[in-house]
Amino acid sequence: MARRIGVYVDSMNIMRSGGYGMRYEVIRRFASRDGDEAMRLNAYVAIDEDRANSDPNYKNTMNFILTLRDLGFKAVEKPIRWYTDDSGRTYGKANLDMEMGLDIVSQSDRLDLIYLFTGDGDFCSVVSMVQNKGCRVELIAFANVSGRLRREVDLFVPGYLIPGLLPTTPPFAGAPPWGEVGSRVRGVCTKYFIDRSYGFFRFMHSFGKSWVTDTRLEESPYTSVFFMEKDLPPGVHADNLPSRDYIFEFTLSEGEKGFVATDIELSYKY
Repeated sequence: MARRIGVYVDSMNIMRSGGYGMRYEVIRRFASRDGDEAMRLNAYVAIDEDRANSDPNYKNTMNFILTLRDLGFKAVEKPIRWYTDDSGRTYGKANLDMEMGLDIVSQSDRLDLIYLFTGDGDFCSVVSMVQNKGCRVELIAFANVSGRLRREVDLFVPGYLIPGLLPTTPPFAGAPPWGEVGSRVRGVCTKYFIDRSYGFFRFMHSFGKSWVTDTRLEESPYTSVFFMEKDLPPGVHADNLPSRDYIFEFTLSEGEKGFVATDIELSYKY
């Protein structure tokens, strides 16, 4: 039976916290996998109305909103309000937390699962409220994610790990698709044998049942990748592995028994 899905994206928070360049079309495909139905796709965006009317360079922001709508997202806009403090400094403010929280709570009665895109800990009470109504909440975010929010949700998936959600570096023309030999992917270390100086990363090769983490199972969307300790990037100590707090980016090379990770970089550490 298809689950009813709601997607709520705190666009400004995501953009400022490691998710600049996030691909919204991938969000829709991820939310609609396994026959699930995306009932709500909401993205919350702050708009500088004065600048939109006077600055031609601001058109990228307006085009971003049009693109969201082309992809089937409801773009919830809020004008930036400008204030001057006692020192004469002018600053803008457009907090959409209230609008986003109210939408999540009011719409959750008709949803089975919510994908929440934000790292803001202010949403902890909203998460708890909809969970108590029987709705599952899964968090997807990048950097600067509230530890309390990570513990409050039913599942936290670093956005770095979702195939194609955020471009890998460098996103050069002609690069093999994510998951093929020669491609750049991101994953976490799930096994490390300190006495043998090698271990295994796990990366998501496709959308699927993200809770099936055993890569030996056919229904698992994950694949294991062998790596040697000598290839780990500077600043990563083998004594701290395995750990899901380290997000690694690496190139998939072909070995005798499967994938081997080369050119390993540390993308982020939680």
